[in-house]
Amino acid sequence: MERRLIELEVENFRSLRRVKVPLGPLNVLVGPNGAGKTNLLEVFRFLSDVILSDLEPALDVRGGFDEVAFRGGKRAPRRISVGLQATWTRYSSLNAPDVYRLDVNRRTLGDGFTLSRSESFQFKRTQGRGRRITITGEEAAVVGLDRRDEVSGERVFGIRRMSSGLSTLPRLSTKEGGTEVAAVAERLASFRVFDVDVTRARLPSRFPRGRGEVLDHDAANLAAFLLALRGRDRDTWDRLVEDACTVLPQLSGIDFDYPSGSAREVVLILRERGLRGPTQLGDASYGTIRLLGLLALLYDPEPPALTCVEEIDHGLHPQALELLVERLREASERTQFLIATHSPALADRLRPEELIVCERTGDGSSIIPAVSTDKLREIVARSEGLPLGDLWFSGALGGDL
Repeated sequence: MERRLIELEVENFRSLRRVKVPLGPLNVLVGPNGAGKTNLLEVFRFLSDVILSDLEPALDVRGGFDEVAFRGGKRAPRRISVGLQATWTRYSSLNAPDVYRLDVNRRTLGDGFTLSRSESFQFKRTQGRGRRITITGEEAAVVGLDRRDEVSGERVFGIRRMSSGLSTLPRLSTKEGGTEVAAVAERLASFRVFDVDVTRARLPSRFPRGRGEVLDHDAANLAAFLLALRGRDRDTWDRLVEDACTVLPQLSGIDFDYPSGSAREVVLILRERGLRGPTQLGDASYGTIRLLGLLALLYDPEPPALTCVEEIDHGLHPQALELLVERLREASERTQFLIATHSPALADRLRPEELIVCERTGDGSSIIPAVSTDKLREIVARSEGLPLGDLWFSGALGGDL
């Protein structure tokens, strides 16, 4: 059974007034600026922050409830909700998925307000009955324990008022569902919103800590990650270099230098045709550095459960997009992708089930998806096979540029 996120449901998170988004292995968001693509990606960064720092700090770093909540319409919302369905735990399936929901509620109190949260987890604990964990106020309840687990009915215990179950419940015992909650929390915490910081990626990296060097979310350790990858899997390294040389015709190879000694820093070196000497990555073009960062991402041997990338085509030549989509599909066998783009040329290379059209209404709320997959297939069939990018650019799919 493939372990992946199968649906995201969001209410009142920035422009996401009420959206329910089915997710496959590769998901590409298209639509005009302000349609909600970035906000959808931000939901996953928020959930990761909830696990790493807890709920209130995750809200505070975004300016608090009022800054995160939907600001359209006549009335301010009193609740922000995020719900997930996935097949992450041992006995889950498409027919019996893991279900997680978080509600953050705002209640007026005198001249101010107070926040509360409620959460629920639902999953298959054994081949038989499932488990449900609910959190309200300062109480958490484990429901569905049976006599085979030597506990029957429901167990209730205390929890801090605004602590998230994602950060605290993995400490439950195995029979109470701690293993399953830990699996959900681990997946969410691993989510990566990837954006190559070209300025930082140009710089020397500290020498890799081992063969399992983890690629930074901004590719700041690009040289160290690629050096570790070469040492770990030479075949994968050779394929990455071959792809880089295919997209960058002047490139003949990639190597490394150690300006501060072989145990301290590493620099990426590009060997280019027609030049007397190698080029340090610091002197390479913006597009070259972004491409290498994306290839590092796509060849990551231990990727997170979900990788989000905004404006994946930014700085890339259109000729790179064919190879990029091929590698995305290959990598989506190891990690799910949620990607935003404004490129019709990239959309041309997608299948209907990979495209998510985003629109925004007059009240500021996002519609995602604006067109179902079945409707996309129908439009493509009626167009006699026109590529999706052409159809989107023409306005036939909505989400106009």
